[in-house]
Amino acid sequence: MAKSRPRKSRRVVRRDEDSIFGRVERIADRDWALDFYHHLLTVSPWTVFVILIATYIAFNLLFGALYLLQPGGIANARPGSFADAFFFSVQTMATIGYGDMHPATLYANLLVTAEVLLGMTGLALATGLVFARFSRPTARVMFSRVAVVTNHDGMPSLMFRAANRRRNEILEAQVTVMLLRDELNAEGIEMRRFHEMAVVRPLTPMFALTWTVIHPIDQTSPLFGESRESLLRAHGHVVVSISGIDQIFSQTIYARHTYEASEIRWSHRFADILTRAPDGHRQIDYRRFHDTIEAEEAAPSATSSRMVSA
Repeated sequence: MAKSRPRKSRRVVRRDEDSIFGRVERIADRDWALDFYHHLLTVSPWTVFVILIATYIAFNLLFGALYLLQPGGIANARPGSFADAFFFSVQTMATIGYGDMHPATLYANLLVTAEVLLGMTGLALATGLVFARFSRPTARVMFSRVAVVTNHDGMPSLMFRAANRRRNEILEAQVTVMLLRDELNAEGIEMRRFHEMAVVRPLTPMFALTWTVIHPIDQTSPLFGESRESLLRAHGHVVVSISGIDQIFSQTIYARHTYEASEIRWSHRFADILTRAPDGHRQIDYRRFHDTIEAEEAAPSATSSRMVSA
């Protein structure tokens, strides 16, 4: 009986700068399929425009070269002129048809037919891609660059800030906080595990300005007994996700942020950003949004304590 050959594998290396797992090397078999459409939805808008422009130019360069394979295929074009063939391809794909140049042979007409069909299909795909990129609502939530561990209401607490950077409101906003760290199971095998972290106020009916999320470190907290050094050894990450309903589009939006163990400042508190103007109205100074102060330097005032969860 003949032995079956082992299937060849294809190595795919993907680097995700925002990944909580750091650098990830994926090794996939030949059946691995790259979801190119999903990739175009996740890359930056400038990358999408560059890809579309490069595809458009390459498409016309290809058909321009094909038109030159038959001399005289394009009427009124200069013999052997690649520029005329290229711009004829541009006019054909866009169905402009200025009337100066036109296909003169059966070969050229067949190429025009194929190019118009492919051009219309490509235009529909590009339109759908651009519409999907720019029509969906997205959250512009700003997270504080660091999280802090300080006393709040007499309890050591993990705290971080979030702010809505748009002028609209996020309705029924809710936050989920998880701790991700390396642990040993009962068999002594190292595993990467998630632990849910309860917060003081997981839901707010209206997220318009700022939101200070507070996780009490009590005996039920996964951070109980932890320190900066122990979190660093366990490669700890605090994963935050906020979801809510966009007031304008009435659709659910999401925002996510990750705090590495090195981005958690112990025995610090956030600088006060909420104050009152002389006429009595509130002011928010976003210039100090990421600033922290050592907890021993000064205790928060009674006013800022009441306003910390705005």
